[in-house]
Amino acid sequence: MNILILGASGLVGGNCLNLFSGNSQWKVAGTHFSFPTEQTQFFNTLRLDDPDNFDIAAFRPSIILHAGALTHVDHCEDHEEESYQKTVQSTANVALLVKQYNAKFIYISTDYVFDGTNGPYDEEAEVNPLSVYGRHKLEAENIVRATTENHLILRITNVYGDEIRNKNFISRIVEAIIEGKTLQLRLPYDQYATPANAFDIARMLYLLIGDDKKGLYHVASTDSLNRVQLAQRILKHFPVNRVEVIPATTAEIAQKAPRPLQGGLKPQKFLAEYPDFHFSNVDDFLRSKEQV
Repeated sequence: MNILILGASGLVGGNCLNLFSGNSQWKVAGTHFSFPTEQTQFFNTLRLDDPDNFDIAAFRPSIILHAGALTHVDHCEDHEEESYQKTVQSTANVALLVKQYNAKFIYISTDYVFDGTNGPYDEEAEVNPLSVYGRHKLEAENIVRATTENHLILRITNVYGDEIRNKNFISRIVEAIIEGKTLQLRLPYDQYATPANAFDIARMLYLLIGDDKKGLYHVASTDSLNRVQLAQRILKHFPVNRVEVIPATTAEIAQKAPRPLQGGLKPQKFLAEYPDFHFSNVDDFLRSKEQV
């Protein structure tokens, strides 16, 4: 089985690359676009004819995991064309590769396809994205569905975990605390989500790929928290810190892109198929950082 991971220098893609590479029966290759790593090769999903692109023809993937996207929600709101290109058009281009190599299409999506009026959501819930980012992710999902029946779509939210750049919310704060930096965080107490560790997402995909599963799956751990509670959870594990948390409403913060307030996801479908699977949680991750 040849697995190509597009966006393998990012949080989810990087964790998948590390885990999948340990399977001697899988041949795994990872690519990057803007952030190179020692483990990845350059590939421009916006220009399939880029002469510097990784040689997909020689690799001949049987699975293509598309984990790359523009994930800065507020930036997407102000840069709609860029968001379209990096989320929708890139997915349409990957769809051409999927057809060319008759590969399985795996796509990483988001709970931002929902409006946040009645979350957390299961796979049967009605979608209604509020933001440019959410609309484009849903459009990309529909491209995946239209391309092939042999697809997997994973919706995720508030992903954290180990990554080279420590870009995710939890890792950024932990890094700042360890470095003794002063932070003032004005955070919304009315935005709820279900944070998931990127390593758990990789473990889920490992099982789903191995069992040749298809369709839509939601990813979530045991946590359902607002942003203030999430920051407080971090500070509990690092009581010596210079971080001030200022609670506010979403309306007071006035973020560019509208957010789903009661967001998050329910993983019951996956857990019904894999009842022995154990999701880690935020405390598990933070305890591992205490020992560093």
